[in-house]
Amino acid sequence: MAKKDKKKTVDKKARVAEKTARKSATKEKKSSKKAGGKDVIIDATDQDIDAVLEEYARKQAQFLKVTETVLDGPPPLRSGPTLTASPASASELFLFGGETFNGSLAAFFNDLNIYNTATGSWRCITSPNSPLPRSGHWVCATQHAGGTLWLFGGEFSSPKQNTFYHYNDFWSFECKTREWARVEVKGKAPPARSGHRMVGWKNLVVLWGGFQDTSASTKYLGDLWVFNVVSYTWTQVVLPAHGQRPDARSSFSLLPHEQGAVLFGGYSKTKVASAQKKGGGKMAVSEIGNVHEDSWLLRLDQEDMGKIRWERRKKPGNAPNPKRVGVTMAPHKGRGIMFGGVHDKAETDEGLDSIFFNELYAWSVERNRFFPLALRKARQQKRMVEQRGGRRDRGREAEEELFKNLARLEAEQAGKSAEEMREEEERKKADEEKERLAILQQSELTLNLPTPRMHCALAVQDDVLYIYGGTFEKEDREIAYDELFAIDLGKLDGVRTVFSRQTETEWVDSESEDDEDDEDDEEDSEEEEEEEEEVNEKKPKISEAELEERRAEKAKKKARTAPAIEVPAESPTAEDQEEPEHPAAEDPAPHPRPFESLREFYARTSNEWQQLLIEQAEAEGKNTMKTVKELKKDAFAIAEEKWWDCREEIRALEDEQEEAGIGEVVSLADKSGGGGGGGVGRRR
Repeated sequence: MAKKDKKKTVDKKARVAEKTARKSATKEKKSSKKAGGKDVIIDATDQDIDAVLEEYARKQAQFLKVTETVLDGPPPLRSGPTLTASPASASELFLFGGETFNGSLAAFFNDLNIYNTATGSWRCITSPNSPLPRSGHWVCATQHAGGTLWLFGGEFSSPKQNTFYHYNDFWSFECKTREWARVEVKGKAPPARSGHRMVGWKNLVVLWGGFQDTSASTKYLGDLWVFNVVSYTWTQVVLPAHGQRPDARSSFSLLPHEQGAVLFGGYSKTKVASAQKKGGGKMAVSEIGNVHEDSWLLRLDQEDMGKIRWERRKKPGNAPNPKRVGVTMAPHKGRGIMFGGVHDKAETDEGLDSIFFNELYAWSVERNRFFPLALRKARQQKRMVEQRGGRRDRGREAEEELFKNLARLEAEQAGKSAEEMREEEERKKADEEKERLAILQQSELTLNLPTPRMHCALAVQDDVLYIYGGTFEKEDREIAYDELFAIDLGKLDGVRTVFSRQTETEWVDSESEDDEDDEDDEEDSEEEEEEEEEVNEKKPKISEAELEERRAEKAKKKARTAPAIEVPAESPTAEDQEEPEHPAAEDPAPHPRPFESLREFYARTSNEWQQLLIEQAEAEGKNTMKTVKELKKDAFAIAEEKWWDCREEIRALEDEQEEAGIGEVVSLADKSGGGGGGGVGRRR
């Protein structure tokens, strides 16, 4: 019996050692899946990365011309693409690149898909000259050449992710001609990277940040590059040694600003030497993740690159709490729109304990403050009976009659009657409205935001936010969402599902290993049960009543000694120790009112905006005379900017008034008849 037990113990130890060695090999493989360099051991069954790229290039060369194909439905599932609003059309979104990973094999995309927001159709662009497959790249848009997209960098790997590659190529895509062109420049250009961001400002494209994976570690970048779309040259901006600058990072938000660009957030890792020493007297080195919450203004200058500088801003007010990563904001009329993200609570041997979010925020770039965006049911507005006959109405009627006469004269010169032109315009409007309503009827609005996720692709087109895809982690698996949602930022009356497919990727990573582990666990559990039975035979037996009494005493003792769960306060960092905000000076510009639409706001304040523009021109000494039409156009532009800038504050006031049972607020000064007197009417 003793010999049998001894043999059994030896066999068990051998199996445990074999299992431990197999798990260690698996961890080494996973830790090096994004490593690059000659010292990386490549799996013999994996494909060579250069051969894979050559095969993609060979297939690409088979396309003889640019073709645009109508798709039966949305493009295939992917994570990590870019979604960009077209600068040339108010109804197009461009989806490029991305990747899929099933736990074992990775596949990358280089197809350019176009979603038409007016018709709800998808089209795919194929071209003999286009970027190779990638993920982690970035795309920004400018008005150059009638609307151009600019793409830089990204990453690519072999199918089993044993070899890893960063791109340093730069591409342009003209929205009108649908043609890609690789931008070849003389002189220095930005090095390869992923996780960076770009923004277009006048004739410049600004690139900053990102990371590079090496065989040893991850290197985060903080170099600043500027590309001139007219001279087609890159310039690396060398800042003074004493000048302020943000820490290197990736996955941040970079938004356009009147004076250049603003930066918020991001993620990086810092190497820290542990106090405990390993064998041989060397310090143990570990990496700590940094979630950034600082904000910076990048002041740009087209003429003199030496004047470009970073300026640290105060910490944004009302920032999302807890702080999160895996999120990038989409620009919209002086704001940044944020959705989703993840907060890692603690890192253990098993992995990260993470919280995913589905909250929607707007960051006012000028005010440097976050506002939560809450969905609500559409408010049914009471239609007021129009009263004609006032001075303002007579002026409007005269203006409409003038435009009708101009349209009639243009029609006569074109050989068409005004009636024919009017009918044609009405027919086009009716068709567009019919298509739009058909799309809206396909899905109902819901007040529930999309499920929590990170790394969504966001874009705003025609005041509508589009949320594409995203990922969610469950245990050791990564779930990619195959969805597209739309939210009207003006109404915030609900979420419209453009499409949602339950595309589940079959996770095959370590399936066989899991099976083997399960078998080993079963064997181990059987042996443990046998050992427990042998031990239990030797233990003195107790009654069930005594066992229950002992369990109850143990539970009471545990409840008494258990400490209260408290959330530890974060120690103040350099980012948090900012100067207190001072109250801003009162803005003399007209302010929107609760329940007032953009059209109503402009109709009420048009004269004030025009007068403000005239005073500004006189103060700046400009003698250029503008026509009435140009003046009204400029007045509407600044009125629209003001309306969107105050949107979140006005919505908060509307919610408070609706809770108090207050409807639309009408100014007595705006009513016909003027007169502020009459206390009786005011008390009503």
